[in-house]
Amino acid sequence: MRFRYHKPIPDAYEVANPKNPKREISVKDFKSFEDLAHDFGVDGIRYSKLSEEFKKEWDIDFDNVITLIYIISDDILKMKQSKEKAILLDDEFQDIGRDIYRLADFLRSSGYEANILHPLDDRISLRAIAMQSNDCAILRSNMCLFKEGLASGFFQIATSIDNLPFKDENEMLWVEDYCKDCGNCIKKCPHDAYDENEKVIKKVCLAHHEGCSVCMLKCPFYKKGYDKIKEKYFKKLKKKR
Repeated sequence: MRFRYHKPIPDAYEVANPKNPKREISVKDFKSFEDLAHDFGVDGIRYSKLSEEFKKEWDIDFDNVITLIYIISDDILKMKQSKEKAILLDDEFQDIGRDIYRLADFLRSSGYEANILHPLDDRISLRAIAMQSNDCAILRSNMCLFKEGLASGFFQIATSIDNLPFKDENEMLWVEDYCKDCGNCIKKCPHDAYDENEKVIKKVCLAHHEGCSVCMLKCPFYKKGYDKIKEKYFKKLKKKR
């Protein structure tokens, strides 16, 4: 079982999936979808085309997934851990979750199949699906890093749309090497919530019920942002050559 950082979000679809969903999205509908997502507070959008091997590994039958990224508010993230902070984090999660249903309804009403992959579904790894977008990286803390920032949570919509702007190569794979030499998330964890294999000890980590966010706050990508860290990393790499 995974952590239960949040309470489940009740299904809130107001539109049924079309009986014969479209496989290609129009330029107009695509722009309207992205504009609406940003209006709802989505910080970034990624598109994953799942390989047959991946689908077989995870026992899923959908091909295309839209990942909707939201970055936790700084004012909440920097609060000291407490049950009150955990409630605020969940409230933020619930608010944007309701809007994700509205995004799915927009696609459905426009003729495309759209099904939200529930963030608390233990049968599917949303991080693995996000990696299939070739536009993110997994940190040692097990959080997803996007160019927009660290995302401890995000939402995904499986869809019939085949002509989304998928990427073929991941230019963020260098982050794995960077993380090997850093490890701030593990070294500075105030609760020693990582075992000898750098796996989170669920009974020790306080993120899920007191909102501890030290691993995020100590991460260089949070402090300086993706672009600055990348620039510094490759300058250092160039000097070594």
